[in-house]
Amino acid sequence: MRRAVIVGAGIAGLAAALRLGRDGWRTTVVERAPTRRSGGYLVNLLGPGYDAAQRLGLLPALSDRALGPFGTVLVRADGRPKFAVPAALAEATLGPRAMSVFRGDLETALYEAVREHSELRFGTTVSAVDQDRDRVRIQLSDGTTEEADLLIGADGVHSATRTSVFGPQFRVDLPYLVAAVPLTGPVHDVPESSATTFIGPGRTAAIINLGPRGCSAFFAYRCADPSRELSRGPADALGTAFADLAAGVPEALRQLAEDPADTYFDRVSQVVMPRWSDGRIVLLGDAAWCVTLFAGHGAALAMAGADRLGAALHEPAQDIPAALAGWETALRPTVVKRQALARRGMHQYAPPSRVHVWLNDVTMRAFTLPGVRGVLRRALERQNH
Repeated sequence: MRRAVIVGAGIAGLAAALRLGRDGWRTTVVERAPTRRSGGYLVNLLGPGYDAAQRLGLLPALSDRALGPFGTVLVRADGRPKFAVPAALAEATLGPRAMSVFRGDLETALYEAVREHSELRFGTTVSAVDQDRDRVRIQLSDGTTEEADLLIGADGVHSATRTSVFGPQFRVDLPYLVAAVPLTGPVHDVPESSATTFIGPGRTAAIINLGPRGCSAFFAYRCADPSRELSRGPADALGTAFADLAAGVPEALRQLAEDPADTYFDRVSQVVMPRWSDGRIVLLGDAAWCVTLFAGHGAALAMAGADRLGAALHEPAQDIPAALAGWETALRPTVVKRQALARRGMHQYAPPSRVHVWLNDVTMRAFTLPGVRGVLRRALERQNH
């Protein structure tokens, strides 16, 4: 039985454990956090990501957690509406093979599927790694040492596996911060089964009220010193950056200040590497290719990448370094494309000027016109595959 140690119990790591476990690998997942994380932002499983979820047998569990389509109202700073994007348009642009869920619900579905056949160790990190032609030796923070055929670093954009094996130079930090805030209750200024979105120069605030299906807030903004903002903490930093807004933002900030525990708050970074593997060690997901939340495909890429990695390693006699190289060659063009789209998408989430805001508004208004919807849908279908 082949053996794999996977660092990171997020979407990429759990998806890899599920795929390899079903192919007969014995897998151990180690996670730095002491417990499973909850909350998170809304993710779309599109194209290859949806296909991977189907092949991994996750769709029945995810269908109970699917958010379904909902409308969005673009608003001004004082809460007055600009125009509405109906739920039908969002549904048409995503297409039939798509699903929207909260990140925490996707991780829960993966965890429930994985824990039956994979060992999971929380509160554990990798202390040292050594490999030869035949094995990888992994020393863990709990004092144990594991030997495996493969080590998968799926420990996110701040990957310690990437730093220790490949070096610290591959993370590209950008002058933006993002936050995803799970809300404990509905925001009364936002009608149920809808969202409000403010987009202004240098920042975006979106409040989603899906009633019993969940409520959350998303913030993104440009700043000169992300490290200083992070040191302030999400409640202080976001409270200052978005204090002037209406349309549910004050209520979301109040809930954040009362319970910041599950909030995701981090700088925006991409990971750009010339190669994702070294011998029997491979990086997966954000650890290898973080495309940022601005790309909108992080979860889908993590799922598809893990599924394709399992396919590349399916044959027991397969030479592992050669399989890893072939997997990367096939997947890299998609990653490069998504990273480029994310860099362009920064102007959508944090427009440089009021002129850019106006141009974004004109574009989105055009998409709501019946004659344009079909063109948009076909363009997005090509983009999502």
